[in-house]
This record gives sequence, structure tokens and C-alpha cells, in this order.
Amino acid sequence: MNETYTNIYEAVIDGDMETTSHEVQVALDAGHPPGEILQDGLIAAMGEVGSLFESGEYFVPEMLIAARAMQGALDILRPHLVEADVQPLGKVVLCTVQGDMHDIGKNLVGMMLEGAGFEVIDLGTDVKAEELIQAVEQNQPDLIGMSALLTTTMPQMSIVIETLQSAGLRDGVKVMVGGAPLTQEYAEHIGADGFAADASQATTLAKQLIS
Repeated sequence: MNETYTNIYEAVIDGDMETTSHEVQVALDAGHPPGEILQDGLIAAMGEVGSLFESGEYFVPEMLIAARAMQGALDILRPHLVEADVQPLGKVVLCTVQGDMHDIGKNLVGMMLEGAGFEVIDLGTDVKAEELIQAVEQNQPDLIGMSALLTTTMPQMSIVIETLQSAGLRDGVKVMVGGAPLTQEYAEHIGADGFAADASQATTLAKQLIS
């Protein structure tokens, strides 16, 4: 791997936001292609962070710190990616469902998805089915990701899926769900396309669903 990309890679894994942003700028100033910086530096590093999490070497705090370092660098890189017409891996609309204000898990999923090369549209928390449908119509995403941390808000996911079907949008978008009280069985019961127990799994699942 190019030394500059190695420096970016290692800085992300270490969760060093300042060094990550600096090294991305160094790479841009040296004329490295933005898509290459993204792929060989940031995406490669976040893939390793996901693997470290899956193996039990990293926990949520380490993953969060690495994701923030990646995101800071991505803010610098993003205009150059647009200019170079580098296409995202896919487009995802994320939200926490109506009645639920929890967002730490959702935010981490969003950062991990961005780190994997997805374009993420985060609608925030307490999102009504109608708002989500509007976002799907406006953005035409490949994927919807819904989160719920309360058992009382879980039924909102079913309402969203039913509303998607009524609006004739269900066939055009994959739906993945997550959150502490959810299970694979529940996801299947409500007609979702997949369930992820954490941000690393959500990233893997998202890639599978669009492939």
C-alpha cells in the first residue's frame, strides 16, 4: 500500500482524527485520486475496524472514535469526490422510528456505512412513516435502515413497511432493521429484508442487500 494511504489507514484505526484529516489533505495536495484515497485509505481502514469489532478486539467506544476520525477526513474529501464524479456504493435513508429518541446506535451505523462508501441520508429520531415515505420518494435510496430501542416503538417498523407497500415503493427499496430489542425473527415477521445486531453487521448486511 502507498505510504500516504497507510498513514491514513493507521490513523483511522487509531481513532486519531487530526492525523487522519491531515494525511487526507496531504494525499490530495500530492495529487492522489480522491476515489483512491477513499478506497485504499478510509474504506480499507473502516473494514479493518469492523473486523476488529467482530473479533472482540474493539468495542463500541473504539469503533465510534475510529468512525469519527474517518468522518472528519471524509468532510475534507467529499467535495473532491463530487468533483471527480466518484459514485457511492449505494444510497441509504436512516432513521429512528416514531416515538423513539435513541440515536447512538443509528449514528454509529450511519458513520460505518459512510466509511464503507455509502451515501447516507439521516432523518434523525422520532420519524413518522409519512416522513420516511417522503424521503424515499425524494432521494430514491437503495436501502432504508430503521432503528428502535424501545419495545413500544418496534411496531412502527411494520407500519413503515405497510406504508411503503401502499405507496407502491416497497419493491424498489430494501429494508433493514436494528436495535436492542429486535431479532431476526421479528424482522422476518414484519417483512423486512434483513436484521443487524450492531453497526458492523449493518454494514455487511447493507453490502449484501445491494449486491
